[in-house]
Amino acid sequence: MEQYIRICDVEKYYGNGSNVTKAVDRVNFTVEKGEFVGVMGASGSGKTTLLNMLSTIDRVTAGHIFYGDTDITELSEDGLSEFRKRNLGFVFQDYNLLDTLTIEENIILAMTIQNKGKEEMKEKCGMMMKLLGIEDIKGKFPYQVSGGQKQRCACARALINRPKLLLADEPTGALDSRSAQTLLETFLRMNEELAATIFMVTHDAFSASYCSRILFLKDGKIFHELIRGGRERRVFLNEILDVLSLTGGELSNAF
Repeated sequence: MEQYIRICDVEKYYGNGSNVTKAVDRVNFTVEKGEFVGVMGASGSGKTTLLNMLSTIDRVTAGHIFYGDTDITELSEDGLSEFRKRNLGFVFQDYNLLDTLTIEENIILAMTIQNKGKEEMKEKCGMMMKLLGIEDIKGKFPYQVSGGQKQRCACARALINRPKLLLADEPTGALDSRSAQTLLETFLRMNEELAATIFMVTHDAFSASYCSRILFLKDGKIFHELIRGGRERRVFLNEILDVLSLTGGELSNAF
């Protein structure tokens, strides 16, 4: 498979002098095109810091992050902004939708930066909403729909420009169990049918069991990796829970 992303000896420190915290400690891994990678670990393990560096929200202290041949650690602020706009999609726990726009308008807004025609944008938006099962709420506003529907809207907005990487930070954290399961099945469909490459930070073992590979962080380092392979999700879930019991990661009940 094609390597999309290479993380090479990445370190991240916060503070200065004698009060330095090492959040990420010489981390190395790759993400291949079409992979669904999960990152788990206890609070303070460095998983959100790692996501922030991959998403260009935060800069590395040392090391390099390559997207193909592009080393994002060498880009200027303007270069990072342009890279982010053209290559990355984001799904956050709190949706980040605009309440003054309809569901359809929230999704279309993401395409306006690409200077596409109005009809093309509406057509692409309609196809994405149908794929994610939210076409019947396109005229509603975010406050009129459920949390699960809002999160699927956020997914549609994140994917509408076909980003090279979809970054998800605790995407099921604010959802009830049924909505969370629907969202995870949506992620799986996006991964399988759209070949979307997904990088998801989660503390929840049930959510992680949908991934094809999981990296476990402890004290800023990757200390274990699980690859699902052809195993059933229930078997994979139990393996995840076994690893978390050793790491001090927060254990979540399966739905």
